Amino acid sequence: AGFFGLRQAPFSIAPDPHYLFMSERHREALAHLLYGVQGGGGFVLLTGEIGAGKTTVCRAFLEQVPDHCRVAYIFNPQLTVNDLLKTICQEFHVEVRPDGGGPATVQDHLDPLNEYLLASHARGQHNLLIIDEAQNLSPHVLEQLRLLTNLETHERKLLQIVLIGQPELRDMLAQPQLEQLAQRVIARFHLDALNVDETTHYITHRLAVAGHQGALPFDARALRRIHAIAQGVPRRINLLCGRALLGAWATGQTSVNPAVVDKAATEVFGSERATPRPPL
Repeated sequence: AGFFGLRQAPFSIAPDPHYLFMSERHREALAHLLYGVQGGGGFVLLTGEIGAGKTTVCRAFLEQVPDHCRVAYIFNPQLTVNDLLKTICQEFHVEVRPDGGGPATVQDHLDPLNEYLLASHARGQHNLLIIDEAQNLSPHVLEQLRLLTNLETHERKLLQIVLIGQPELRDMLAQPQLEQLAQRVIARFHLDALNVDETTHYITHRLAVAGHQGALPFDARALRRIHAIAQGVPRRINLLCGRALLGAWATGQTSVNPAVVDKAATEVFGSERATPRPPL
């Protein structure tokens, strides 16, 4: 306590809504998601590097989903088609009754799910399936998701699917066998890393939430160095800043300079990651 005048650790990598920082590009990504949900079905795609803030945007999005929307959220879906359908039914509280007493088949899940979607639509509800870490889905499972969006009325499809994942998700959807799915993507956004100014704003914001007042405990050169090493990726910024503050405190310094940042980078990322890589 009292470390640099902080009430709590400002650079924890654990998600905390109090520390939510929405840069201009995060806000733009959120706008794309919200637009996509109003677009009448199909797929909405959000991609970004590891640690770029995709889950942060998704959390902000979930807080703004209209009341008439029912949301199923699946994280890290390394699933078979049957597992995926079972999870979707569980998320939407759809009861599955297997025929014949054996394990539930794909059709055993599809029939009650379709009934649920039709009944839900008749009540004026909108159903949204969000899949995080969607780059882990196999092409076979992605094709099944496309088939789920076939159910529609004259006005709209009955299931909206948001796919959130790393950049390779874009490459997956560019494959010829997934062309039909790619044609159903009605909104897409790639979340880039923060620029130098946004990195400084991000660090300032987190320190302020943690109780810091007064001048930043990082000099201007250190801030530029942090951006260069972390490449504007929020999770890397957190790791680097947290270790740099600890290093400054341990050596009795009141401000972090580039030397402290470099030492912290070696400790956190290893020597091969401590020097800035070329821009992605």
